[in-house]
Amino acid sequence: MSTPTDTVTLERHIAARPETVFAFLADRERWLSWMGTEGAFAFEPGGAYRVRVDDEHTAAGRFLTVDPPARLVFTWGWEAGRTPLPPGSTTVEITLEPRPGGTLLHLVHRGLPSEAACFLHAEGWQHYVDRLADRAESPGPVSPGR
Repeated sequence: MSTPTDTVTLERHIAARPETVFAFLADRERWLSWMGTEGAFAFEPGGAYRVRVDDEHTAAGRFLTVDPPARLVFTWGWEAGRTPLPPGSTTVEITLEPRPGGTLLHLVHRGLPSEAACFLHAEGWQHYVDRLADRAESPGPVSPGR
């Protein structure tokens, strides 16, 4: 059971339809346009992923739920980097709700081991959700970025 000290929650309105936002969560090139420099993804329940987020951090886990265009659930952890969090040891749930003028993205990251880990992941998710919103609101040519 999650408690406030092991969970990060954030919401963000994105001026794009849920189908557009979901495409950035379930396509390799689109995912890498907002998070990561390289990666391999099997976007299906039970499918594994591995993404080099930056030069020092590689995240890995498995997709648990892929329900376009409304919900994506996956495990999360770090293969490499300064944060001690084994791959697949936590769970991220992203839901997308249609709203006037776009989509409400709701992200919940559960199972983090400490308040410090929550703080670091809250900062990281805020940064990457902002990038996701930027890409989804202005889709154009997709290229991996940082």
